[in-house]
Amino acid sequence: MTTISRTFTVQPTPAVVLDYLKDFANAEEWDPGTETCQQIDSGPVEVGTRWHNVSKIAGVSTELVYELVELTDSRVVFTGSNDSASTTDTIEVVPAGDGSEITYTAEIEMKGAAKLGTPFVKLVFEKIGSDTEDDMTTVLDRL
Repeated sequence: MTTISRTFTVQPTPAVVLDYLKDFANAEEWDPGTETCQQIDSGPVEVGTRWHNVSKIAGVSTELVYELVELTDSRVVFTGSNDSASTTDTIEVVPAGDGSEITYTAEIEMKGAAKLGTPFVKLVFEKIGSDTEDDMTTVLDRL
């Protein structure tokens, strides 16, 4: 399993940050690998809501279905899966001065033959983690 984590601060309050981040369709704005992300289910975003995500990572396109599995006043957790990988993205948000401190942790587990690429995946996702931190900070600071 590959785990990538970043902690950083943004200007908006935790309530504003969580309200934005709970909708995984917004990953199109802050996740550098996401090309499209559309909600599958109709209705409000709540635990159990799912999204179809198309990403391009290291030149390879992949599709995952993500689900919101936890939503509290300080934490959002998504799981995603397809035939070659599963992922858990945990976003913890706490007050920091007038804004928020965010800890974003992504856990990626390769499945089947794709497990052979785990060392490469770690290198790629370290770069993506830094890019995600930069993009998420920029987007959230505009809220």
